[in-house]
Amino acid sequence: MSASAPSKPLGRLHILVDDFAAGWNRIGAQMRFYAETLAAVPDAVVHYRTELLRLIAQMGLGSGALVVVGGTVAIVGFLTMTTGALVAVQGYNQLASVGFEALTGFASAFFNVRLIVPGTTSVALSATIGAAATAQLGAMRINEEIDALEVIGIRSVTYLAATRVLAGVIVVIPLYCVAVMMAFLAARFGTTVIYGQGSGVYDHYFGTFLSPTDLIWSFFQCVAMTVVIMLVHTYYGFTASGGPAGVGEAVGRAVRTSMVVASVEIVMISLAVYGQSGNFNLAG
Repeated sequence: MSASAPSKPLGRLHILVDDFAAGWNRIGAQMRFYAETLAAVPDAVVHYRTELLRLIAQMGLGSGALVVVGGTVAIVGFLTMTTGALVAVQGYNQLASVGFEALTGFASAFFNVRLIVPGTTSVALSATIGAAATAQLGAMRINEEIDALEVIGIRSVTYLAATRVLAGVIVVIPLYCVAVMMAFLAARFGTTVIYGQGSGVYDHYFGTFLSPTDLIWSFFQCVAMTVVIMLVHTYYGFTASGGPAGVGEAVGRAVRTSMVVASVEIVMISLAVYGQSGNFNLAG
């Protein structure tokens, strides 16, 4: 009894060390998978163009019941339309309380481009395209279809992961355009039609504060977030285990991780681009 008592603290320390090492091993495995996937993108373009085109159509238009409502494009458009309307409602009411309701156009040009559209697009991508990719790859993993692909000589990372990452980047281009247009139109409609502000006043302040540079940075921000989101979702799909329940757990972990990473990425890019200078466009 006396000899076994001192071993308990050492046993706990050993467990803590093992857990710490396992955590870093998982991070290393993720980084290796991400590097292999990004390095395999050119190979996917050359050898798996048919699969790439199929994924682009599936991600853009959706599958099953999602096609009926217009696919992922319609989902993103609806989300950004609601957020643009919220900018009109909150912006006009709050600015009117201090006598500056004419600056609602500034709020639309400023907040929609820099924050709302990238954030909303990342949520839509993670909840639709990303979750679907994790579920598909997870089902293939537990059914040993990925192992079968490797047995017959198909590079699984290139065929399954790299093609999905590249397809997501291509699909986000029209998604971003639809998101920006719907956010702008909803904010303008709410301000000029519902609240009755003159369209000339709104357009003046909107055009004064809308900077093409902000649109370019916002677009690259969406592209960067898409790469990160698709990498995270493909990794969790590739490493799914535990049967059908494990696929559901993998989807949940992937969505949570991608949302956290996308939020951090929005903050870091915003600090890098706008942290030193507000980059206001006051000249018109």
